[in-house]
Amino acid sequence: MKLRQVSDLSDFSRGHWLRELLCRGEEPSHVQSSPDGQHLLLLQKSRPPTLPRVVAFQRHSIAGADLERSWQPPQPALVGLLFLQSPVVPDSWVLAVVWEHGRTEVWHFVVAVGWQLLQTLELCQGARARVVSVCSQGASLVWCEERPPLGAHSDMSKCAFRFCVCARALEVGEQGVRLGTARIVLHNSPEYRVLASPQHVFLVPAAASFATTSKFLLIWHPEKAEFTITAPSAGFIHSKVLHSSSESDFKKLLLGSVGLLSGFAPLDIHTSTVSNSGGLLLVSTKGSVSVVEPDGTQRHIFDLEGGPLAQGSPVQLKTFGSILACVLAGVLYLVDQNSGRLVEKEVLSMKEVHFLESQGEEDSIQLLSQSGIYSFSFSKPEDSSRPEPCLVEMVFEEACRYYQRRSLSSSKLTVEKLKKGGTFQAPVVLAAILQHSLHQKQKPARSLQDTYAKLLSTVSLELQSYMSLELLKTCVVCASESEVESYCKELVEQEVSRILQSDMDKDNLAYLNSVFASFPKAAWKATRSCLQLQQNGDGLLVARATPEVWKKVLCQPQLEEVGQNGMVPLFELICASFLRFKPKWLPSFVELTQQYVSSSWSYSSKEGPEGQVPLYKRALGVLARKSKHGEADDEMELELLLCSKRPKAVLQALHLLIHLKQWQRVVEVAEKFSKLSPLLNKEIFVTLLAEFAQHRELDPYLDRLWPLCPAELTASDILTMVLQHLPHSQEDPVPFSSEGNQLTVGLLKPLLQRVLQRPSVQDEMYSDALQSTTFPPPTPPREHKIPSKVAADDVPQPSVARTSSPSALLQDDSV
Repeated sequence: MKLRQVSDLSDFSRGHWLRELLCRGEEPSHVQSSPDGQHLLLLQKSRPPTLPRVVAFQRHSIAGADLERSWQPPQPALVGLLFLQSPVVPDSWVLAVVWEHGRTEVWHFVVAVGWQLLQTLELCQGARARVVSVCSQGASLVWCEERPPLGAHSDMSKCAFRFCVCARALEVGEQGVRLGTARIVLHNSPEYRVLASPQHVFLVPAAASFATTSKFLLIWHPEKAEFTITAPSAGFIHSKVLHSSSESDFKKLLLGSVGLLSGFAPLDIHTSTVSNSGGLLLVSTKGSVSVVEPDGTQRHIFDLEGGPLAQGSPVQLKTFGSILACVLAGVLYLVDQNSGRLVEKEVLSMKEVHFLESQGEEDSIQLLSQSGIYSFSFSKPEDSSRPEPCLVEMVFEEACRYYQRRSLSSSKLTVEKLKKGGTFQAPVVLAAILQHSLHQKQKPARSLQDTYAKLLSTVSLELQSYMSLELLKTCVVCASESEVESYCKELVEQEVSRILQSDMDKDNLAYLNSVFASFPKAAWKATRSCLQLQQNGDGLLVARATPEVWKKVLCQPQLEEVGQNGMVPLFELICASFLRFKPKWLPSFVELTQQYVSSSWSYSSKEGPEGQVPLYKRALGVLARKSKHGEADDEMELELLLCSKRPKAVLQALHLLIHLKQWQRVVEVAEKFSKLSPLLNKEIFVTLLAEFAQHRELDPYLDRLWPLCPAELTASDILTMVLQHLPHSQEDPVPFSSEGNQLTVGLLKPLLQRVLQRPSVQDEMYSDALQSTTFPPPTPPREHKIPSKVAADDVPQPSVARTSSPSALLQDDSV
């Protein structure tokens, strides 16, 4: 897609004057081309010493009178330039120039004659009326006019609703122009800007409207005499048919909806225009582009870059077929209206540009600048007379993203470069296979190269999966409401399975987040199916997922990829589904993931999922984000801590159980996890000994606690810890306290006896020597004389030194 110049303005009559006007910096406030594209209308800004004026520039220098109208400040301002279709003469149109006080000039262009003034009409019936906005709907003019009150009202609430919306047929015939009877569409209303589509008229609140009336839009349906009230961001839509003119009062129209509308936020509208499909395009001050359909529903299309838009920054919008063109701050955005996909982004070198009509060319965009007229063409490929299948386009788009990530160049890779470069063979080959197989049922199969045929046999299963997925999507779109739910379940399962088999990049993760949010139950069933989660005969949770699927489930994206746009990693999504649909399985699932991690990565590996945040902590984070917290959540927190089997988590669970005073479970946890490691055993016993010293809740379980005492603890160590954790009593005679809950020597005696009766560590070190059959050991043989150096090395000196008597030592020295 390239920008090319199609005209240097020389094909316009007085083209040098037009070029001089644009280059002088006298930028027009309004640019409009005729329906046939042969005339260009410019409305110059009111800037001294230049007077406001309308100038028409004619293409191909056809002889004839030019249109040039100017006016001085006492004369009212110009409100609109409208091209109207003549119902009498086919393919004929007239230009209506509407002034603020309602005077309307109707001009007609005749070949070889030029512009001719057909008639001057008075649009408004009242002399004091003032037109603030006008549009053409079919063969009628629709406008919003201000009708000031007769007297100076002090009540501003009554002065606020001094506008009315009117419509009047404008018939252009061979005999001249005739205005039909004026009818009031809506009276006693606030100020509105009227925008017409082929069948509807949108009433957009003016910027100066009151906050109470700028919270909704009005859509008038002339054929049905019906008004639609819509607050698009809040999802409120209400329609009302006006059976008589008495019901066209603004306050009566809103009767019954005031309570709901008062609670809505005001509309955020920076720029508005009508698309060629009949929808209202809105640009918010935050840069969000959306469309409001004639039925009142709103659909988001695209977000412009650059952050919030200033009030004076112009944004130009125009639709060309299914493409939305937008110019902001010298950047041209081309967006697909149906999918919201950014087709092209081009930085323009021109200071200011204006869109022109492309008569008969929906696949090109024309721009007017100081140096001429430029065109953007997005026509179909030359080698194909029919549009490529969506799957083929998807192959090239995915390939662009893949190669862009691997590229070291800063230049952007486009689909056109990918097709014409000749370097990237894989997407071209795959696209050829798709084109061959997708259309072989409709027409005879085309010849395919042998290498392509071999590859086709390899990817045939994947191709069938893609084709069935596309067919299922079509069924969802065409299905009735009763069938949508069953189709959605199958569609979500296929989509989740497809993504788990592809790269888990940022786009796929964002898509999974939307799937889990839109179809939570279907996504939960799809997750169970993909991981093959089920209970075995012993009631334990088992999973038969492949290692590739496990790695995608457990991967933790970088912080810059998540958080800012609200994306949640896949592991957290699955944990949230467990909490919602099968909470009893969550601890077992976390335990399964830890088993896979321990078998795939080392404990301290920074590459694995446990290298950053442990899995049990990620699951606890999902539990903490629940809106409501109850006793079941406390139990779930305990199970998640214990299933991790990490020392810190086990101790945290033990302290939580102590806080809840569940002493039976405290002892059970201590007995179970003390076997994991000596260090954890010591920490658990010290914790429970401190609790034992403070209160008598653990007394019924002492016979189960004392066997947990580590071997390295001595009686003095135990007494020291007990004395450190004794509660501080206010009574003086501690041994004879009347409360009866003090620690006594009798309670501690079994533990001390157990420790004192246990063999000491030093005794165990020398137990082998003490168990010798003779004491002291016999004297070494004397018949062989060994050199002193060798004897010194071979004789076991330490054991002899410990066990021999002085006489034995003397005998050794005499040798």
